[in-house]
Amino acid sequence: MGLGKVFLVGAGPGDPGLITVRGLRLLRTAEVVVYDRLVHPDLLEETPPTSLRIPVGKGPGEHPVPQEAINALLVHYARQGKRVVRLKGGDPFVFGRGGEEAEALAQAGIPFEVVPGVSSAIAVPASAGIPVTHRRYASGFRVLTGHGAGAHLATSLQETVVVLMPVGSLPQVVERLRGQGWPEDAPVAFVENGTLPTQRTLVTTLGEAVATARTAGLRPPAVMVVGEVVRLRERLIGAGRSQQETRSPWAVLPGPPEPAQDGAATYPQGIGDCPRRLW
Repeated sequence: MGLGKVFLVGAGPGDPGLITVRGLRLLRTAEVVVYDRLVHPDLLEETPPTSLRIPVGKGPGEHPVPQEAINALLVHYARQGKRVVRLKGGDPFVFGRGGEEAEALAQAGIPFEVVPGVSSAIAVPASAGIPVTHRRYASGFRVLTGHGAGAHLATSLQETVVVLMPVGSLPQVVERLRGQGWPEDAPVAFVENGTLPTQRTLVTTLGEAVATARTAGLRPPAVMVVGEVVRLRERLIGAGRSQQETRSPWAVLPGPPEPAQDGAATYPQGIGDCPRRLW
């Protein structure tokens, strides 16, 4: 029996319609799918009925399947000659441990291919009406993870800062941004469940960020955006805000499509037909 092949596929930021065309084609021919916790269930329905689906997702402070075991699974099924899709949220190489898995496959002599995905670091702010760069406000952007926002956190006030997984360590993230010189009135946005029907956006300042998140009951998955580009959201979606949102200390904008009465998302038939957000 010859070796199989492993495809490290980015599933995108949440909305199943945001997976790449190649990623979807690979899913539809996979024999084994090893998938993360935040992968949308509709994507798993695209796999063949005979495929083996293996959940290996991690949660905040919860790692039921160690990374070494995930690496071993990929190697094991590839050595059985299987066509393996490792389906990861966002992009495999952006805080997804895709690099570690690629190293393990290379070391084991397993053929593999990386299929990039739409990163939540860019797509989630965009879905809330926030561009991460703008000629007048931000010449670049830096992507950090709340889990690792330690001594190496270094930012520039001329950049947008995007923090993935900020909820569990938000006070530490805020303190370290202050230590980098960010002012108390620096604009901050939190986007929860980005690109999904349950998306909501909280807009506040750095000084009020922790209190805002606590009062609003911010929950993972969420993305934090810091910088002047957050102010652009007012122009892009301001006309659609309700009077109540205008008076609120933060703005909450749930995203389309509306859930059906039974609580299920009202996605049209077929991946790729999902309605795009128009802010």
